[in-house]
Amino acid sequence: APAAGRPVALTIPAIDVRGPLERLGTDDAGALVPPRHPMRAGWYAAGPAPGDLGPAVLAGHVDSTRGPAVFWRLASLTRGDLVTVTRADGSTVRFRVTDVRHVDRTRFPTRAVYGPVPDRALRLITCGGTYDHTRGRYRQNVVVFALAV
Repeated sequence: APAAGRPVALTIPAIDVRGPLERLGTDDAGALVPPRHPMRAGWYAAGPAPGDLGPAVLAGHVDSTRGPAVFWRLASLTRGDLVTVTRADGSTVRFRVTDVRHVDRTRFPTRAVYGPVPDRALRLITCGGTYDHTRGRYRQNVVVFALAV
């Protein structure tokens, strides 16, 4: 993304999220690497920047060993809630939530999240559902879909 379009901060008033964004990539298996800090969300930098055409993806932790994390309340968002992304040039892009889905990790909707769309779209992702102590991870993901307004 051009320097002006690079996302630097996220605000979601409905769930009290306000803070900087980390830059995210993928691991050797192609899976999105979550943010280093549990209280920060991150932007998948290989995809569109928020405000550009296509689905910009932001991810964050639901919790950590110390308690709730940045996207602890992500699943409580509802249709119509606003999400604002601030870019490096100080401009902002506003999105309105259109859908909140709980999906099984083994059936993650990769195409719906990362696939091409004709709009300026945003996807917010975190873990959800029950915790699998054997595998050390949650059984579901929460995916929030939003469109620019």
